[in-house]
Amino acid sequence: MLESRKGTQPGTTRYLTRVSNQIGPVDRDEPASDSAAAAAFEAFPARKAIVGPLEIRRALPVRGRRMVGPWCFLDRYGPLTFSTDKPMDVAPHPHIGLQTVSWLLDGEVLHRDSLGFEAMIRPGELNLMTAGRGIAHAEETPRDNSGRLSGVQLWVALPESSRNGEPAFAHHDDLPRHELAGGAATVILGALAGLRSPAVVYSDMVGLDVDVRGGIDLPLDPAFEHALFVLDGTASLEGQQLDADVLYYLGTGRHELHLSAARGARLLLIGGRPFGESILMWWNFVGRTHEEIAAARESWMSHDRFGEVAGYAGPRLAAPPLIGHASPNAAS
Repeated sequence: MLESRKGTQPGTTRYLTRVSNQIGPVDRDEPASDSAAAAAFEAFPARKAIVGPLEIRRALPVRGRRMVGPWCFLDRYGPLTFSTDKPMDVAPHPHIGLQTVSWLLDGEVLHRDSLGFEAMIRPGELNLMTAGRGIAHAEETPRDNSGRLSGVQLWVALPESSRNGEPAFAHHDDLPRHELAGGAATVILGALAGLRSPAVVYSDMVGLDVDVRGGIDLPLDPAFEHALFVLDGTASLEGQQLDADVLYYLGTGRHELHLSAARGARLLLIGGRPFGESILMWWNFVGRTHEEIAAARESWMSHDRFGEVAGYAGPRLAAPPLIGHASPNAAS
């Protein structure tokens, strides 16, 4: 999935955004008590944007919260129904320095990449692409489809030790599910209660699809910072109702959280150890310096380094002009 500004098509100018690891107002040097942590969380409304023909709600990065652990990007799209339209149609485009995490609630999306992989993703399955030093891919609604689409696309920033490694792709259709009184959680990335996702990650982190049926007490790692995003239904956290299309940042220091949903709900929980490196995000690249971003853009435009995506019926995307820096985000 591409980064796009509100009301723009892919290819519009983007400025470099530096993301630092300054500790936010609900983070702490030492884990807080559960009661103190429960009283402190922040709400960050998502902003609308356009990616190709698809309207999305961008929950990360937003003003005031640029990362949650290594997670640096979260787009929500759907739910929607269609007949002859093609709501997902993202032409070949490049990535560096990140992992893309594709997770569906409904419908189908076809992935193709420059390594030669082609994989259909359906609800409950994970597509994980590791960009490393460089990869290109395309995502689209397949010709044979259910007429429905609902899902999330996320990015994970790779640490310095692995961000220039070889690109890779993996499809996982059998993820562990932790059953709890009043609900369950599918482990997309990382681990929960001794169950570990088979997906390869490079930071201490977690990603869960949480199904709440009544009430659930979800165990957490207090060393992680966490955030919640409602995917479906109406839910409450510690007795406070959670709104749709809002990222709820929970900070660190929590050993568990209590979620309730009288009529059932699904939520996405993301988290990880606070990322100890500053990153620079521009277009579809996660780097460290302006020079690195400029070199990646030049490589894409000169058809070097990233390879080609076979099978997509159409031209690949051109990179937008690289014309400036944004100031470091002091609230990250």
